[in-house]
Amino acid sequence: MAETWIDLLRLLDGALRLATPLILCAMAGLVSERSGVINIALEGKLLTGAFTAAAAVTLTGSVAVGLAAAVCAATMLSMVHGFACITHRGEQIISGVAINIVAAGLTVVAGNALFRQGGHTPPLASDDRFPALTLPFAETLAAVPVLGPFWGELVSGHTLPVYLALASVPVVWWLIYRSRFGLRLRAAGELPEAVESAGVSVTVLRYRGLLIAGVLCGVAGAYLSTGHGGGFVRDMSAGKGFLALAALIFGRWKPWPVLFACLLFGVLDAAAPRLHGLEVPLLGTVPVALVSVLPYGLTVVLLAGFFGRAEAPGALGRPPGRTG
Repeated sequence: MAETWIDLLRLLDGALRLATPLILCAMAGLVSERSGVINIALEGKLLTGAFTAAAAVTLTGSVAVGLAAAVCAATMLSMVHGFACITHRGEQIISGVAINIVAAGLTVVAGNALFRQGGHTPPLASDDRFPALTLPFAETLAAVPVLGPFWGELVSGHTLPVYLALASVPVVWWLIYRSRFGLRLRAAGELPEAVESAGVSVTVLRYRGLLIAGVLCGVAGAYLSTGHGGGFVRDMSAGKGFLALAALIFGRWKPWPVLFACLLFGVLDAAAPRLHGLEVPLLGTVPVALVSVLPYGLTVVLLAGFFGRAEAPGALGRPPGRTG
């Protein structure tokens, strides 16, 4: 029983670590899309943040500088996205796809130019990465059955971005549902003309939503390459931005259901290595490829409407004044 409990905690611990970039990107998408801006560019911002963080840490030796650089880079991409689809009223999906393509190519080109390692950054030493944080009472409770392993294995021992990701959920919930800014932001995503008629700028609100999204994507990228990973490799985001977008749709643009969806993807991702070589009656050994594709297959099922139709914000993707 004790071993089963420890195995379960380790699975959940791995799921939380893997879900961290999803949670941060999903919260980023939630804030921007609640304002009415489709944020399909989450993947590109995550990838750019990951490269910028790893490159900055390699050049300076400071993980704090890497985090700041990742936030700045992702925020700049958010502003480019806003300039294209808010200021110039461009097609938001096309703008997002363009950012993803540019990020995928630019990170490789910049990596080659700086480090001459095929688009990768040099491996980071453990001292150059986010350290694991030991919470109070972790050692004191270690001998306590059930509670001790829970606190020591699952709650304590994570890096700073993991705790920031968990903290972002209640913060975003409060921001969206309990603040004046959140009320206006949601109104901008539902009835932008009504917001403008009340003397509030929808443009400013949407830019602020994208600004918050850029910061969160930057933190996610920094975690990906300097927290969970030990350097940048090309295309290391591996579709996590799109998975975050799927979790956002599955969670119906609400913070707590979105968190649940991200954790679900994280559990599937963490369980995949444990299922390799598993024998299933009548089917034989589970193929490695089938296990690896589980999170993405679940995404297809969710987006196909298996759990019911998700109602997006009414003005999502529509600039103010456009009625179609």
